[in-house]
Amino acid sequence: MTDQAAEVAPDARVLLDAIKAYFPDLGGAVTDAAEVRRLLAQAPAWPFEPPAVGSVEDRAVPGPAGAPDLPVRIYRPRSERRSPVPRPTVVFFHGGGWVIGGLDSHDPIARGLCRDADAVVVSVDYRLAPEARFPAAVDDACAALGWAAAHLGELGEDPGALVVAGDSAGGNLAAVAALIARDRGGPPLALQVLVYPATDARPRLDPPAADSAGHFLTAAHGRWFAEQYFGPDGDRAHPHASPLVAELHRLPPAHIVTAGFDRLCAEGRAYAAKLRAAGVPVTESHFPGMFHGFFGFPELLADARAAQQSVAEVIAATVSDRKKSGEDGGGAG
Repeated sequence: MTDQAAEVAPDARVLLDAIKAYFPDLGGAVTDAAEVRRLLAQAPAWPFEPPAVGSVEDRAVPGPAGAPDLPVRIYRPRSERRSPVPRPTVVFFHGGGWVIGGLDSHDPIARGLCRDADAVVVSVDYRLAPEARFPAAVDDACAALGWAAAHLGELGEDPGALVVAGDSAGGNLAAVAALIARDRGGPPLALQVLVYPATDARPRLDPPAADSAGHFLTAAHGRWFAEQYFGPDGDRAHPHASPLVAELHRLPPAHIVTAGFDRLCAEGRAYAAKLRAAGVPVTESHFPGMFHGFFGFPELLADARAAQQSVAEVIAATVSDRKKSGEDGGGAG
């Protein structure tokens, strides 16, 4: 499978044209994060019914020391189990460049994971930049993961099937949370699911071809997001900012989704290669004709449906396969 198709898939092109009609010109005409959020709130409502799950609960859990409580949304599958074994628990971090997005923007994705993987999903509303800059989101991610690990009995699920997952900036946080869990001796993780993750935040000079104009995430967008998250003094080369520079041995198995027309594609695939070289089991789902963000449109894109199915399958397998820490090169501690 090639890294990139000759052109964006036709169904994706139609969707991209629709997205451009309302997505702000980040870092260009619009530079204020609050204004960006205001404009995005005016986007048309999603016309499709969200995936049905058993229950949805909003609650607050303890944040990092000295920080506010963390809002989370807990999704539980319907009571009719597909098998007699316990379910996995997925701690999910939404994308949005660490600046936009939240529980509502990624509600359909979280519901889909809950339904299709037959998993409990804990979606985390971590603090956003520029109001809370790096490493605030990292600290929140670790606090949420620690809470979920400590409450698996309350959640009623398999303690050997704890998963971190996220898309884009959320994929960055999931990867970093897995690194920190390893270095702190836990909690043990069965899997990390990284959907077009940001793994290299170091400043770079993008060639013109990487601008991805019209492909949703442009180089200008990426620079603006990084400016908001790191500010003028943030250490963008720190492993908790750029996990691609980290030492990757003894991490949990990974499933990585990438898209050919995405400026983050190369670093996502490079992270997969580096994990594999460190002895970590890795599976990849690469979609040459897709763009950054495609994962959230399964109602419109066949590749999004395939990507979500691939993620659901590897999450569900954490129960039957018992991919625990320290086995097959994976895990925390």
